[in-house]
Amino acid sequence: MTEIAYTRQGDYNLPNLTLPEQPKVELGMYAQMRRRFLKEHHKILYYNLLTKCKLIENLYETEQTALNETEQTALKMENDLIRQMAQDQGVTEQLKAQDQLSWVRKMNNIRQAAREIVMDKVIYTV
Repeated sequence: MTEIAYTRQGDYNLPNLTLPEQPKVELGMYAQMRRRFLKEHHKILYYNLLTKCKLIENLYETEQTALNETEQTALKMENDLIRQMAQDQGVTEQLKAQDQLSWVRKMNNIRQAAREIVMDKVIYTV
């Protein structure tokens, strides 16, 4: 058994604890939002995962893919919503050819609305 070193902080001796090295991984947009949501709104779960070195594992499905299950689900849902909303609102390639500025404005609105839905359904759930 290894001996624990302590540092004196005022009247207290606090143990010098460090977490094991974790792999450096680039998080996608939705994975970052998920981590921020857990940290701000579910602190106990976030810190439990962090101290058990399971946070990155929780955010990423495997080492081979850069996208985790949450990211894949969110991106698929976002793409499906954008396609469906564009079709429902009549945003077509013909509109893009006729009035590009109007098409861009409508697509930006659709994309933002889809992201809000995805964040509500996928990211901000426990």
